Amino acid sequence: MSDLDIQIPTAFDPFADANAEDSGAGAKEYVHIRIQQRNGRKSLTTVQGLKKEFSYNKILKDLKKEFCCNGTVVQDPELGQVIQLQGDQRKNVSTFLVQAGIVKKDNIKIHGF
Repeated sequence: MSDLDIQIPTAFDPFADANAEDSGAGAKEYVHIRIQQRNGRKSLTTVQGLKKEFSYNKILKDLKKEFCCNGTVVQDPELGQVIQLQGDQRKNVSTFLVQAGIVKKDNIKIHGF
């Protein structure tokens, strides 16, 4: 009776594989381009998730000059630095970031409407 092979069930973590994959190299860093509705027809485009090594102010300056709109860089405690632009500039910003070589097209996610 002492030679019984008893297997005791252990806790199963269904997210163990996903967490292991995310912590390794090659994890995709997405750039999120969103639109926020203000009052009436006014809207705001936000860009977040750019790498820290880029100069946000220089990118903002080029975006403002290219699309003839105003914008700013906002420091968020959770998200870090976020670029805000006036108007619906989602498609314009995504094509600009790809053409400038800042982000690959596969790493851009466009949200809204």
